[in-house]
Amino acid sequence: QSQLVESGGGLVEPGGSLRLSCAASGFTLDHYAITWFRQAPGKERAGVASIDFSGRNVHYIDSVLGRFTITRDNNKNTVDLQMNSLKPEDTAVYYCAASRYFWAVRPSPPENNFNYWGQGTQVTVSS
Repeated sequence: QSQLVESGGGLVEPGGSLRLSCAASGFTLDHYAITWFRQAPGKERAGVASIDFSGRNVHYIDSVLGRFTITRDNNKNTVDLQMNSLKPEDTAVYYCAASRYFWAVRPSPPENNFNYWGQGTQVTVSS
């Protein structure tokens, strides 16, 4: 069964860091661009960061620029999201999604264009 699995979420204090990982099983990620989405309580799910097939092109929403870094390791079949200087407003369930096309995240890309989704991982930023 082809699927994506996120890991690395948790509870962290404001200013802290977390590293999320998105791993693929049943297919190879190097044929797909990857986008990280998040959904905060009471809000719609929206794109946060995206990376193309090679890893040379990335895109971020303004609110995470300079704090979050998206990278990929096609040999390991994973895409990571390093999140630094976390703020309470970063609290959300984070999802990774794979698509054949590299989507910018401003505006948030149409979700029906993504071939695979993970189940999500909770990130809570609180003191």
